[in-house]
Amino acid sequence: MVIPPSSSPASPSLEPPDQVSPDLISPTGAEIDAADRRAREWVFQASGALPIGSDSHRDASCRMFSDTFNPYKPSIIAWPKLEPDALQRLTSLPIWDIAVRTETKARARMLAYAASVDDPAWREAIGRNGWEEGRHKEVLSNLVASYGISLAPEPPDRLPDDPEWGYLVTGYSECIDSFFAFGLFEVARRSGYFPAALVDTFEPVIQEEARHILLFANWLAWHRKRLGVWARIRFEFRVARAWAFLAWERIGLARTMEGGEQPATDNNFTLTGSKAVSDVDISPLALMAVCLSENERRFAGYDPRLLRPTTTPALARLAARVGRLFWRGAAAEAMKPATS
Repeated sequence: MVIPPSSSPASPSLEPPDQVSPDLISPTGAEIDAADRRAREWVFQASGALPIGSDSHRDASCRMFSDTFNPYKPSIIAWPKLEPDALQRLTSLPIWDIAVRTETKARARMLAYAASVDDPAWREAIGRNGWEEGRHKEVLSNLVASYGISLAPEPPDRLPDDPEWGYLVTGYSECIDSFFAFGLFEVARRSGYFPAALVDTFEPVIQEEARHILLFANWLAWHRKRLGVWARIRFEFRVARAWAFLAWERIGLARTMEGGEQPATDNNFTLTGSKAVSDVDISPLALMAVCLSENERRFAGYDPRLLRPTTTPALARLAARVGRLFWRGAAAEAMKPATS
């Protein structure tokens, strides 16, 4: 599905790529298919290695983000009509408030960091990423309006004093949430719990998240490599602090949910939401396997010389191995003959 960008405010540097003039045309079926392929498959034309931290690494990363831009326009997405049971399942998902709020915060933090970056290529790419986060919010806003989902008023948001910190937390948060969202989206598709037309309509947004975290992973590696020794040490402490912050944020919100103070939102949905997107009971180990498989598939079409996000998949693999060991231990214990 290819639709031109929305009327969300953006600087001239955030206009869609030159190969598409989305505000002036109605895309044909061929143009829709071409843009969808372009968003999923990309190889840097220059041959040879892309040393981490080099100009060629930066150029490939930023060029990927520009070339794979999908010019869909949220305002003309045709949200399919749902049967009453499917509509009830969709409207009962406890994610809509936090999803819209998250996109608002991500847009603001990415645009703020982009404005602080000296390198023009990264400034353009990260700024475009922020613009796309604003478009995601518009998609979600139109979805909830189309299906009569009520949202609580968005609370006021304050940007962090340090734009880099805001971008780090936002980027790592997207890496976590996108990894599990890939799996949950595939579980929903396989189960047929939601109509195929609804799943297909939302597909470009899910793939766009893969592009976002691919850009973040390569910016992170490039930025690290360019730092001096002491700056690198300080930066690694900051990375550790970002992970600790995200862990505490999710634990804190989970406690709030258990206490019943905030029943309408769930920031941990991407980790816990398999039962909400399927009528088949899927074990955590099985869900982890789907997430890992989908994570690989989502990135398979991009130049293998670009770095992929690694931390969340590595933690998932570790959790799966440990889980299998415990499951085997429990199964072996259950097989032991009873003693009188």
